[in-house]
Amino acid sequence: MNNILRSALWMSGAILSFSSMAIAGRAVATELDTFEIMMYRSFVGVVIVVVISTLTRTQSQITRRSLGVHFVRNAAHFAGQNLWFFALTLIPLAQVFALEFTSPLWVLVLSPFVLKERLTSTRAIAAILGFIGILIVARPGASPINAGVIAAALSAIGFAISIMLTKRLTRTESITCILFYLTTMQAIFGIICAGWDMDITLPSAQTAPWLILIGCAGLLAHFCLTTALSIAPATVVVPIDFIRLPAIAVIGMLFYNEPLDMFVLLGAAVIFAGNYLNILSETRLFNA
Repeated sequence: MNNILRSALWMSGAILSFSSMAIAGRAVATELDTFEIMMYRSFVGVVIVVVISTLTRTQSQITRRSLGVHFVRNAAHFAGQNLWFFALTLIPLAQVFALEFTSPLWVLVLSPFVLKERLTSTRAIAAILGFIGILIVARPGASPINAGVIAAALSAIGFAISIMLTKRLTRTESITCILFYLTTMQAIFGIICAGWDMDITLPSAQTAPWLILIGCAGLLAHFCLTTALSIAPATVVVPIDFIRLPAIAVIGMLFYNEPLDMFVLLGAAVIFAGNYLNILSETRLFNA
């Protein structure tokens, strides 16, 4: 019980971090485009990673042996995160988070090609449930599919590719190494994409604090999530992570006058069922 409580506390930090990043993303979107947001977020991340690795003396763990995998992983994450920030400005927060939760299901679909893992019948059922959940959230027959829904759905695929390649990297590289290339490579991607038109907007006194929050929250969220998974099984952690959806739905209602959409919550429940079914199956196989 103690480990479950500790895991829940770490997941509370992840939920708070992801939610604050969404709010901050909306706050700066009126002045900065998504490429500029990602660029400044990565600058903050580089400073944090360099300072922490220096204090902990883990700089020697940063190697160049997997640069190709780092590049593809960060390109996928950069694309996914840009699409996520873009979606935040177009559709309700709850809808963005619901579609983001399909990332683990995309991992199931793509892992046979990327990680050479077998697509079992349970994984296939979980993926089908996830697709049904997407249809409920998006409701293509009830209303036209807009750019925000498409961006949020595509961001989940980018995150899924990032997850799979991170899993591959953890076999040979340290967390310090992964985070170093995550921040530095995406900072470079941000500079290139934000500066292609030779017009990069500098942060104002109003946006600078939000950008610092985005940079800190992004790293903290993944650190809290990873720590929670190291303390308790995924069967405990994942249900806690899904608290993000009703939490952000309430935030959207209170601060942005976004109505509570029961179809979004229903679709998210179906997506959760697909994720949880796969986790239960994988846990039983692991313990067998």
